[in-house]
Amino acid sequence: MKDRALQALVKLALEPEWEARFEPNSYGFRVGRSCHDAIEAIFNEIRYKPKFVLDADIKSCFDRIDHQALLIKLKTFPTLHRQVRAWLKAGVIDAKQLFPTSEGTPQGGCLSPLLTNVALHGIENRVKQAFPRRTIVKKGKYIGYQPGAALIRYADDFVVLHEDITVVQRCREIISEWLKDMGLELKPSKTKLIHTLNSESGEKPGFDFLGFHVRQFQTGKHHTGKDTSGKKLGFKTIITPSHQSIKAHYDHLAKEIDAHKAAPQAALIKRLNPMIRGWANYFATVISKETYATLDDLVYRKLVAWANFRHSMKGKGWVSKKYWHSIDGDNWVFATRKDENNSLRLLDHTHIKIARHIKVKGIASPYDGNLVYWSTRMGNSPEMSKRVAALLKQQQGKCAHCGLIFRETDVMEVDHTLPKSKGGKDEYKNWQLLHRHCHDTKTATDGSPGNQSGCNSAKPKPTKILEKVEDKWVMRYA
Repeated sequence: MKDRALQALVKLALEPEWEARFEPNSYGFRVGRSCHDAIEAIFNEIRYKPKFVLDADIKSCFDRIDHQALLIKLKTFPTLHRQVRAWLKAGVIDAKQLFPTSEGTPQGGCLSPLLTNVALHGIENRVKQAFPRRTIVKKGKYIGYQPGAALIRYADDFVVLHEDITVVQRCREIISEWLKDMGLELKPSKTKLIHTLNSESGEKPGFDFLGFHVRQFQTGKHHTGKDTSGKKLGFKTIITPSHQSIKAHYDHLAKEIDAHKAAPQAALIKRLNPMIRGWANYFATVISKETYATLDDLVYRKLVAWANFRHSMKGKGWVSKKYWHSIDGDNWVFATRKDENNSLRLLDHTHIKIARHIKVKGIASPYDGNLVYWSTRMGNSPEMSKRVAALLKQQQGKCAHCGLIFRETDVMEVDHTLPKSKGGKDEYKNWQLLHRHCHDTKTATDGSPGNQSGCNSAKPKPTKILEKVEDKWVMRYA
């Protein structure tokens, strides 16, 4: 425990420095970044133009990183250098026998992912240096641009995208040479060159990445995608859950159903719901509606077999009435009780809403001081109160009164939607975040104490006016 706590302390010291240096398209094992950001980055690269893709994987990345090269790149002060080196050289005990570790990072340690990202830092810049994006200008006029190669990495998995196949092939050679300095190499069995739209060398178009399947389809004029100027592209980019992910998920559900043949219905539902919710939420950022419907149908068929096995001597009508009910306006629900508020029901995949994920800004980091951006995105920030951060995420970073996006320099105040003088409570349902001037405007008209329209408001002071009437000065109040 002491060693893990010390690793966490070292991570807190190193992470802010390296988060400021990491490349924009590195998404694996980083604070505030996820698989969905990597998928959105791929979508943005190919949405307007089909491209060749080098789908690559580094062979035994965590186990083969060169220690000396990593420590040189880490370039920290001597005390921390010695501590990290001691962890790298600590060795592994298996069957009461100590085996030395001459390469690789410690598996299971909280510092290991950060060290791996440090080791792979620079690979994206090397590709962009070889094939940068260039602006084409003739006779002082902007003609267009020559697209550069894009590398998008999640931990040790990455893709290289470009519309020219020779550029992608050259990038593969450059990356292989770069990895040798870190003692690494590409894994041939998981490295392939494919196209997003057309079939190349008998290979089907599209590729799998992080459990998603990315592919483009030829479409007619009524379904085609469009570029920024509204021009029809003739194809559409579709990202769905991969076949391997779907099969693995269904096999997992089927295995649990088979394992609960003798268990109560409630126990089975409690076991399946977290699995369904987690998987469906992961793929809720892409086109998954048809996949969800198919999985619900397969799970239903499996549950029918489960129910019939438990009551082989009963009719199908009796079995269906025992396990399927109408609840909350939904018919044929696999639930424990009928027409009761406390009934336990099975979650359907289709109940999870499809919502587009917004990719993180290029080089943004939770350590860059942009509290409004990261509180809006994550719903928490160590330098902002929990209530304000939660309200920022709930309101998507916008003022509830004027609808404008909060800026870093704005003064924000928490307001009661229904004033406490009128029965409003101190709870999230009754809180909203406003600009200070919007708060003043709203309070002046909602009957809150201290304003003229409220029941407890103070009367305005009269204005004294001195007038001359019949050669006499008279004081009156306006």
